[in-house]
Amino acid sequence: MSRVLSVAEERFPIAGAFTISRGTKTEAVVMTCSIAQSGRIGRGECVPYARYGETPQSVRAQIEAAADAISGGVDRLHLLSLMKPGAARNAVDCALWDLEAKLAGKSVAERVCSEPPVALETAYTLSLGSPEAMAAQARDNAERPLLKVKIGGEGDIARIRAVVEAAPDSRIILDANEAWTERNLRENLAAAAELGIALVEQPLPAGADTMLARIDHPVPICADESVHGADDLARLAGLYDAVNIKLDKTGGLTAALTMRDQARELGLSVMVGCMVGTSLAMAPAVLLAQGADFVDLDGPLLLARDRTPALTYRGSLVFPPEPALWG
Repeated sequence: MSRVLSVAEERFPIAGAFTISRGTKTEAVVMTCSIAQSGRIGRGECVPYARYGETPQSVRAQIEAAADAISGGVDRLHLLSLMKPGAARNAVDCALWDLEAKLAGKSVAERVCSEPPVALETAYTLSLGSPEAMAAQARDNAERPLLKVKIGGEGDIARIRAVVEAAPDSRIILDANEAWTERNLRENLAAAAELGIALVEQPLPAGADTMLARIDHPVPICADESVHGADDLARLAGLYDAVNIKLDKTGGLTAALTMRDQARELGLSVMVGCMVGTSLAMAPAVLLAQGADFVDLDGPLLLARDRTPALTYRGSLVFPPEPALWG
């Protein structure tokens, strides 16, 4: 068996700007891993995330450090011990899934889905801004059944109220990205409950969230930055009601499938989320998200341009990937 590995950095402009509590970005910087064997090429995409100490350079270095093993035929299960969880392993793992499907002539969906995959309703994300600016975003997307609203700071209750009033028929997820505090947590949760919010994501900083075990949850609370892999789940089961599984955190689809099943066994609801990336990054996550309680795979909808071919989006529905894209 002989494989040829390549890694490329690519940049995709965001439509306008994307703002969360930690800052603003105007482009998605992704790393694409390609593995060629016997005339077939498998591809996987990851998004290096600064919050977790990742850069395009560090991701490239991690992949290249494993190049001999990858070229020599390492399989996905051995990859789990060869590379640490994170974006780099995600790109390699998903490239291997894609390559296996092409070599075997059997889709990834046939291997990981108990039933033929279907189109899923994805959240659409509203960028953090003033209450007036967020209300304008909400009005523009009020026909979408599920909105994910970036918040995080003083005045969040005004932001939440403005969005709810502008999109009264949409279910709403709030994502604080660790920006709430013990001082304002109860007040913000109470307001979220009053306004009919469906889910609150990562209100407190990771590692400073033990308070969640001591307070009522008038709205279900979902872990994001606090949860990376299956090893985190038992510790979080008493703090959170749900977990956000992202391939760039778990280090690929292989580990994410195990994490999803274990989360359900612990009674945790499952959200399948994403970083801001292209359809190539979303494709394996669409298969992971079959049957999930919440789906947040709108990354390509936030871009000014996507890959070709791309996933099919119709309104807030995202369809399973075609083989020309992935899997």
